[in-house]
Amino acid sequence: MTELVIHTQELTDLFNEVYQEFMRARQIHKQFNSAHEGYAVILEELEELWLEVKKRKADQSPERVRKEAIQVAAMAVRFIYDLGI
Repeated sequence: MTELVIHTQELTDLFNEVYQEFMRARQIHKQFNSAHEGYAVILEELEELWLEVKKRKADQSPERVRKEAIQVAAMAVRFIYDLGI
């Protein structure tokens, strides 16, 4: 079995990006009022990620894919946070 190596600083930096997006979204939008609303926001972000992912490799922007993935992660965290789950 191959052991996975965790690069702590890279993971810390990634979580910080998710946190920053979480905080930015909280400043712009009110908290989720229901699980349905939270799901809809996550789905919207996931669809934006999907639009980037399904592009031809030559047209795909790794930066845009990363940004959209971070937004999905931040909204998942916000779902848990806002709804007290």
